[in-house]
Amino acid sequence: MNIHEYQAKQLLAQYGVAVPRGGVVYTGPEAELVAKDLGGPVWVVKAQIHAGGRGKGGGVKVVKSVEDVVATAKNMLGMTLVTHQTGPAGKEVKRVYVEEGCDIKRELYMSILIDRATSRITIMASTEGGMDIETVAAKTPEKILKVGIDPAVGIRPFHARKIAFGLGLEGKQIGSCVKFILGMYKAFTSLDASLVEINPLVVTGAGDVIALDAKMNFDDNAMFRHKDVEELRDESEEDPAELEAARHDLNYIRLDGNIGCMVNGAGLAMATMDIIKLYGGDPANFLDVGGGATKDRVTEAFKIILRDPNVEGILVNIFGGIMRCDVIAEGVVAAAREVSLNVPLVVRLEGTNVEIGKRILNESGLPIVSADDLADAAEKVVQAVKEAA
Repeated sequence: MNIHEYQAKQLLAQYGVAVPRGGVVYTGPEAELVAKDLGGPVWVVKAQIHAGGRGKGGGVKVVKSVEDVVATAKNMLGMTLVTHQTGPAGKEVKRVYVEEGCDIKRELYMSILIDRATSRITIMASTEGGMDIETVAAKTPEKILKVGIDPAVGIRPFHARKIAFGLGLEGKQIGSCVKFILGMYKAFTSLDASLVEINPLVVTGAGDVIALDAKMNFDDNAMFRHKDVEELRDESEEDPAELEAARHDLNYIRLDGNIGCMVNGAGLAMATMDIIKLYGGDPANFLDVGGGATKDRVTEAFKIILRDPNVEGILVNIFGGIMRCDVIAEGVVAAAREVSLNVPLVVRLEGTNVEIGKRILNESGLPIVSADDLADAAEKVVQAVKEAA
């Protein structure tokens, strides 16, 4: 789960992380009130969308009068902001953050995430603030500092000092940075975050270390423990199909290909996408219906796949253990009839009640292509899509 910058800053501030003062606004008059309350003489007006690169797309402006704050906020609200992360369609700006200006002496980078290679929470930092960390890693990897935290011990001040010294901080800056990092870590662990990223992290002329920007992602599986955080979710920023899938307990992620996939089990779903690529196709989605799917859930899954206009063929790959093949077959037939299926459909069934499932498909009267195994299924669906093109 993602949240907006201003929400991330509000959460981080609760754990002692230094952030500039600011307020979120939805109208011009609200922007005027916030700007007057902050007092100036410099303000920053920021579009709030779930995407990076806002500054390059015109979504971050520095202004020097209340009148300019209001005018800039009005221009941003309702605009379609296009960045390298939104894609060409962009995202509509529905809220704006007005923030006090900051005396920036240096720009740094800092994040906390889980390093899957070491199974440890890891602090990453770099002197190259304001840049995409992927670019830094590719071009100047020696400028990235990493400190892994032993889960048996937890973070200690020396971990934070190591980062501070590595960033070239000195004097008052070191103490400010240590407090900042300890607060970040506490927020990360207490809120079940999967990422806390500060880019840029700035050092002010007074020697303070402040989060000029903030991004936080959370583990969806832990949100039952954090209802207050879950309430920060902005569904207008998320893919409608993925939201609909979540309501039906389906694990769905839209991809860029043209072959829809419906599979039971995450591992089998990954293997299915891989073999589609092996035979020259491109998967349009990841969709795991789970081991205990019902006929209705399968029907909804099928409909969600077909809502994607890029889908030109569908591969259903089911290994029936807990999930019965006849239930899948009934769901596929019901959905195909309801949505007037007009793309090739290849189904591979194996496992519990497989013969009943195949009979249901064969007797449906629908143009469904049966496959003997996964390789056969992938080859058939890729070929069918090519022939239909």
